Amino acid sequence: MTAPTADVWLPFPAGEIDGLPDSFRYHRWDGEDEFPADPAACVFYVTPYMKSPEVTLRPLPAMPDLKVVQTLTAGIDHVLGGLADLGPGVRLCNARGVHEASTAELALTLTLASLRGIPRMVRGQDREEWRDGFYESLADKSVLIIGYGSIGAAVEDRLAVFECGRITRVARSARTAPHGPVHALTDLPGLLPDADVVILCTPLTEETKGLAGADFLARMKDGALLVNVSRGPVVDTNSLLVEVGSGRLRAALDVTDPEPLPAGHPLWHAPNVLITPHVGGSSSAFEPRAKRLVARQLVRFAAGEPVENTVLVTD
Repeated sequence: MTAPTADVWLPFPAGEIDGLPDSFRYHRWDGEDEFPADPAACVFYVTPYMKSPEVTLRPLPAMPDLKVVQTLTAGIDHVLGGLADLGPGVRLCNARGVHEASTAELALTLTLASLRGIPRMVRGQDREEWRDGFYESLADKSVLIIGYGSIGAAVEDRLAVFECGRITRVARSARTAPHGPVHALTDLPGLLPDADVVILCTPLTEETKGLAGADFLARMKDGALLVNVSRGPVVDTNSLLVEVGSGRLRAALDVTDPEPLPAGHPLWHAPNVLITPHVGGSSSAFEPRAKRLVARQLVRFAAGEPVENTVLVTD
């Protein structure tokens, strides 16, 4: 058998991934200061998970033979800044299929916790106070899902058992999905006033940066809940602070802008705001799914077949 002459960089030890082809030399690199091998020999780069863009992009200029960049995130905004360092024909692939279950779980957790007053009850438990009363239910609420890709669809799948009054779907452009019609982003002004819960699942793009700004938030009905499991900059933080500070809106945020949210930031103590530290995909479901995706992709790559989840190909 001919010895492998090309390298693959992985954020996991190769021995932990079942089904890897023996066509490559495998090197583990998860963002450490020292590279595990000469980047020039790398043809397939699986990026570290939840590392800064600076760390993730650092080896790219030294990878002239690179053919595939495989992220382990649903969004690819953290690697776009390094594409100018790549030659033509490099395929950028996202982690579609890895994060849907976990992120959808958290979207539902944030929604239910906010509506049912769980943060208030936890603070009451800390102070030995019995904070009973009536709290809101997800049942009969109208829900607007913005960013109806695979994660948005997974959120709707999990909403199905909660007897919501209506579920409305929005994506970049209108289409028909298995659950029903999907509206275009341009329809949002007419959809926002009717939603009790607005769940943001959209990727961060030039089109969606600041999407939930002052006008968007002003169109939401009084008492509505904004849930963000997408990216922090999709929401304009200052505009959100105004709305939650007045008591008109509520928010449940897995992502913030800035992120990580620094100590002393007013969002920490804003009224009716629940914050989790960007853990939508960081659950026990991540590694098994990520490793299966990596193995599938490398089997296809070794066989000369097109890799899956290609988001773009460099010019």
